[in-house]
Amino acid sequence: MNLQSRKVKIVLGSCVAVCLIIAFRIYNNIQNERERAASLSQSRAIAVETGHPVRQTIIPELHFSGSLDPDWQADVAAKVDGRLEKVYVREGDRVSKGQVLAILEQVDTEADLLNARGAYLDAKTNLRKAETDVRRYEKLYATGAVSQQTVDDYRFARDNAAAKLESARGNLQSMESKSAATVLTAPADGIISKRYYQEGYYAKSGTPLFAVADISVLKTVIHVPEGQVAGISVGNEAQVYLPAYPDKKIIGRITRIAPVADLPSHTFATEISVDNGEGLLAGVYANVNLVAQPKKNVLTIPVHAIVMRDDQQTVFVADAEGVIQRRVLTLGYSNAEVAEVLSGLEESDLIVTGGQNKLREGSRINIEKAGK
Repeated sequence: MNLQSRKVKIVLGSCVAVCLIIAFRIYNNIQNERERAASLSQSRAIAVETGHPVRQTIIPELHFSGSLDPDWQADVAAKVDGRLEKVYVREGDRVSKGQVLAILEQVDTEADLLNARGAYLDAKTNLRKAETDVRRYEKLYATGAVSQQTVDDYRFARDNAAAKLESARGNLQSMESKSAATVLTAPADGIISKRYYQEGYYAKSGTPLFAVADISVLKTVIHVPEGQVAGISVGNEAQVYLPAYPDKKIIGRITRIAPVADLPSHTFATEISVDNGEGLLAGVYANVNLVAQPKKNVLTIPVHAIVMRDDQQTVFVADAEGVIQRRVLTLGYSNAEVAEVLSGLEESDLIVTGGQNKLREGSRINIEKAGK
């Protein structure tokens, strides 16, 4: 029994020793794996580029697109109903202010005008007769030949005749206006940009028949963001490039800046005018480049350092221990290379400028080797 108990104890002791050896090896392997993982993580963190924000002077170049439209244009519409009896102009014709463009049929309007003139002359005659009657009966009343009532009746008749004359005068003026409206004239110097109808068309009052445009000056309206509007002013030059005229480089000028921003975009409508001495076609597509006032001593970072997250412009910043944090930025002007930082960074901050896809907030980098 004693011998058997001794054998059991030996076997149990051997098993415990084996288990301890196995546990030690497992623990040692785990530690080695952790050290290797940490080493790999550290080697990955090294593969980033870093730098500091830089203060410099930048010259903003602003790029916009639009179309070159006539400086002035308007529709010429019929003021009265009538058939187009004669059309004197075609599209592209140059016209001067007051030039006759077309005539509407005048038979009905002329007849109405003659009737109005007759009614006006009749009312004018009746008033003269009524005034003569009043004077005559006032003399008779002075001699006692007629009563006061009779004189008052003639006075009332005179006043009624005067009112009818005013009504006839108004109707005559209305008929004269309608008769004049049958002759359509150009409201200003320009060209006929559109002729909507041919002779024979029956035009209703208010129907546009022609479009007249002044293309001696062309303009385009661009929308300058709030952050850049302080760098431009009326009178500044603008370079205008027309895809339809690839060999032409045109210089325009800012002629108007809206005093109130458009909401919710917070942009300012800005008018660029171009002298059309070369006879450019209106309505062509235009690219506009503006050079704003230089911005001196502004804090800038490379554009490729910016990381978008939840519609916010952010950048990765490393602290003294190399731990990465995300900063939300407020940016001003930016181009293909640099961005102006209005808030969110200081010159002393160390930012990640390359390899951001390998990082997340809380990652650690080796500051000594970063960017080397």
